[in-house]
Amino acid sequence: MNPVPPSAKRVPSQRSHHGDTVTDEYAWLTDSKDPETIAYLEAENAYTGSLTTGLAGLRTAIFGEIKARTQETDLSVPVRKGRYWRYSRTVEGQQYAMHCRRAARDGEVTPPVPEDGKPLDGEEVLLDGNQLAEGQKFFSLGAYSVSHDDKLLAYSTDFAGDERFTLRIKNLVSGEILPDEVPNTFYGCAWSLDATALFYVTVDDAWRPYRVWRHAVGTAADADVLVFEEADERFWVSIGASRSERYIAIRTASVLTSEVRLLDAARPTQEAVVVAPRRQGVEYDVEDAADRLLVLHNDSAGSAGGDDGGKEDFELATAPLPGAGDTTDWAPLIPHSPGTRLLGMDAFADYTVVYYRRDGLTGLRVLPADAGPGSGGREISFPEPIYSVGPGFNPEFETTTFRLSYTSLVTPGSVYDCDLATGALTLLKQQPVLPSPSGVAYDPADYEQHREWAMAADGTQVPVSIVCRKGTPRDGSAPCLLYGYGSYEHSIDPSFSIARLSLLDRGFVFAIAHIRGGGEMGRAWYTHGKLLEKRNTFTDFVACAEHLVAARWTSPSRLVARGGSAGGLLMGAVANLAPRQFAGIVAQVPFVDALNTILDPSLPLTVTEWEEWGDPLHNADVYAYMKSYAPYENVAAVDYPAIFALTSLNDTRVSFHEPAKWIARLRATATGGPFLLKTEMVAGHGGRSGRYDAWEEEALVLAWIVTTAQ
Repeated sequence: MNPVPPSAKRVPSQRSHHGDTVTDEYAWLTDSKDPETIAYLEAENAYTGSLTTGLAGLRTAIFGEIKARTQETDLSVPVRKGRYWRYSRTVEGQQYAMHCRRAARDGEVTPPVPEDGKPLDGEEVLLDGNQLAEGQKFFSLGAYSVSHDDKLLAYSTDFAGDERFTLRIKNLVSGEILPDEVPNTFYGCAWSLDATALFYVTVDDAWRPYRVWRHAVGTAADADVLVFEEADERFWVSIGASRSERYIAIRTASVLTSEVRLLDAARPTQEAVVVAPRRQGVEYDVEDAADRLLVLHNDSAGSAGGDDGGKEDFELATAPLPGAGDTTDWAPLIPHSPGTRLLGMDAFADYTVVYYRRDGLTGLRVLPADAGPGSGGREISFPEPIYSVGPGFNPEFETTTFRLSYTSLVTPGSVYDCDLATGALTLLKQQPVLPSPSGVAYDPADYEQHREWAMAADGTQVPVSIVCRKGTPRDGSAPCLLYGYGSYEHSIDPSFSIARLSLLDRGFVFAIAHIRGGGEMGRAWYTHGKLLEKRNTFTDFVACAEHLVAARWTSPSRLVARGGSAGGLLMGAVANLAPRQFAGIVAQVPFVDALNTILDPSLPLTVTEWEEWGDPLHNADVYAYMKSYAPYENVAAVDYPAIFALTSLNDTRVSFHEPAKWIARLRATATGGPFLLKTEMVAGHGGRSGRYDAWEEEALVLAWIVTTAQ
């Protein structure tokens, strides 16, 4: 007999805005401290466990495949910084990485790396995640920064998943943990040049990083000095040191506007200098390039005084250093070129590397440091038709090589060094893919990847990336997993996945819908998928699903959709929009109660999100538009596909109550399903933290997908 699903109690609660009154019968499901809420979540977990019991064998098999194909004892490619090679290392049977270093030796270009992933000769373990996580159900690092003199390590830990970290300092000479301890910090930190001061960020009650503090090493946290406070609730604050070690940068940014302050790292008590005062719609970032600043910006006049936001795909400019001239005097270096979205730059003593996006693909361009305006530089080319390339970890300012990462749907993650003078690439390491449990070795030639284009309702061509085993039938019979995100200009670029092989080798087609709201096709691709054009994100995804069916890659009865966070909102929206197009939907930490959340400015992220989704609290048109697509608002009494929602109790980005309310309403209103909810009771937005725990969770999701698409 099938178990009876939980039935959440209904407690009518009214919401009234702009003359519209709505009854929300599940508004009570918001308090993580309420025993009744916890009891309901645990009942849902028990129900999901009962309905997925039959997946145990398949789940175990898929977990075994992921584990067998992964080189569990492994180390990252060492990176030179000053006197040391730095790297991380994993050991078979251990959940977390160890962070290590080894002193560089005379004439050593790269250290000899054991193929079996064992320690380097002379290794120092600076931080062992397994020791820190001992006895904990969750563990995450928020900051990890070695002082410029290599004697101190600042690091921060979170044992709940709520992304509120405790900052500590380790003496790397003696090995002792200093008594300095700072609770409730945010990600990142930065050292002064002499390592006497450590800068860090704290959050407000709505989990917005808004204050920068200076901590004097060896003193109590309550003596720390407030360096900067951001009063505007739309803006987040971050901090970091420049590669040259000359500056500490305090960056403030909203969705549409940014501002940078530079603090002399050698004079940590002095006031930071604003590079260019913020102006609504102008985004910029800076890099220290020895004798000048590099400024990546979208200001229409090419300087900090023109019309707002006119160079939507951004321009790279130069500016004087603080104290050497007017830092708002921006001179074009790489002019704005519509269709080529400049994403960022890395400045070195003799070269600059710019990374960009064009025609749905990422790219890298190298320029000499003395390049003048309009210099084209050298673009690094790659042979595959679809791929992803980006900067790796490059901490040295004085260098002639650039570390980059490369991958595709069939090529495992690869680390290269690029000779900045010639553009020559040297492969340092490719992610090992070991044989399957049956002994079959991975061969990229056994798989094929494609880039196709779906036609959206308004005639827009939407790119779709596809991978499958060679010989997969094109008659509509193959099962398919379609993934999407489509928000915040975040791109889901083609990349390799060991776990995905468990689908492909079972005959699946895997596809990525590069829908509007993401950044795959430039800034305009993003702007036409947000605010009052957000529906394009959802209709683009449905168009991609329809294209896969029309092109005979799959059929609706064998098609499963998957997305997380804002991509979970996408999943909820397409479930309402086209429920018959999918056999199943996986929604991870899904933002499905979007309207209620964005109406409440006391919740984490809400005010900052108004520039992404609109402000329904003060704008009736935005309210009506969001209400028209918000998943929770639009659950209907029709047949829905099977839905599997996963969330975490301590998630500060998308609260657990959103999928809890959504599943409760689906079960009470809709037909079809089943509708499953699984809540991690000690975890955050990223789910379970240990790698084996994460593999177990992924194996469950993949087993559910395989069974649902049968």
